[in-house]
Amino acid sequence: MTVLYILQSGFSELLEYLSAHVLTCLVPAFFIAGGMAAIVATGSVIKYFGPRAPKHLSYGVASVSGAILAVCSCTVLPLFAGIHKKGAGLGPAVTFLFSGPAVNILAITLTARKMGWELGLARAAGAVIFSIVIGLLMAFIFRRDEEKNLEQSEGGEEMFAGEKGKPVGHLLAFFGALAAILLFGTASIPFWSKIAIVFSLLSFLAVVLIQWFDGEEIKDWLVETWKFVKLIFPILLIGVFAAGILKAVIPHQWIAQWVGGNSLTSNLTASVIGALMYFSTLTEVPIVKAFLDMGMGQGPALTLLLAGPSLSLPNMLVVRNVMGTKRTLVYILLVIVLATTTGMLFGSIVS
Repeated sequence: MTVLYILQSGFSELLEYLSAHVLTCLVPAFFIAGGMAAIVATGSVIKYFGPRAPKHLSYGVASVSGAILAVCSCTVLPLFAGIHKKGAGLGPAVTFLFSGPAVNILAITLTARKMGWELGLARAAGAVIFSIVIGLLMAFIFRRDEEKNLEQSEGGEEMFAGEKGKPVGHLLAFFGALAAILLFGTASIPFWSKIAIVFSLLSFLAVVLIQWFDGEEIKDWLVETWKFVKLIFPILLIGVFAAGILKAVIPHQWIAQWVGGNSLTSNLTASVIGALMYFSTLTEVPIVKAFLDMGMGQGPALTLLLAGPSLSLPNMLVVRNVMGTKRTLVYILLVIVLATTTGMLFGSIVS
């Protein structure tokens, strides 16, 4: 294996990502995040995701909110940054960060079809429960920081309570159009059908903007979107390139040796590999299916399906930019430990 081959793998991964995912996945996600920052009333975010929001409401909504969005560990980043910037509590924000890529309906359905309903069901249930647990743990570990934020924002909810946000119907039309563009842009449908649907949705979005949004609101939306692009995109490209290099240096023959069976070592190895590698939307399913055919155990397969879509090297680099080094390291460690534990439990049940 030459240095040239390794670099080619990194460039190939980068080119594949730019050609296949930026336009249909990341661009709509950036515009959604910009809309969250510029248009959604701060009081609404605090109401559902804020530190004082009822836990059953904030964590419940965050854990399933990614179900209809076919987003990967990188596409979810601008959405996470958006709700975090608007004042969401650390726990609910992290719950959304993990669950966004892990619980989308397309991935769960494809997992069940390709690898059996047991693994599909375990992935769906594990992702929802996992996301809530990891969010609660992050909130508990950094509770002092959260308490300081509460003290600094004392009276903040009252201050924003009178904030006049856009009517719910207008917001639903705006974000619904953007979410639909993201959904259909990543769907496996004929090219010209996709073009026609996306064009129709863009036309609908234009009508919504003309009818219900003024020039200042549109300007704020575009400014906030560009801020997220500058914050996330450069680091994302570096991470995708590094992930391509990792793919080249990990020999396939190690699969049966290191992730076969259901031992602690095999599950931990699957969790670490999943955490480092980048999986674009839905590609984790055929990859894990190939690993199963090569000798991977059921437990490590679930571990990889939980850790892989929600973590990646690009994801880690950007999350650190959003919530700091210490919190990011704790988040990564929790994902690896919980994914390993969940995989071992599942492997012992099905074996």
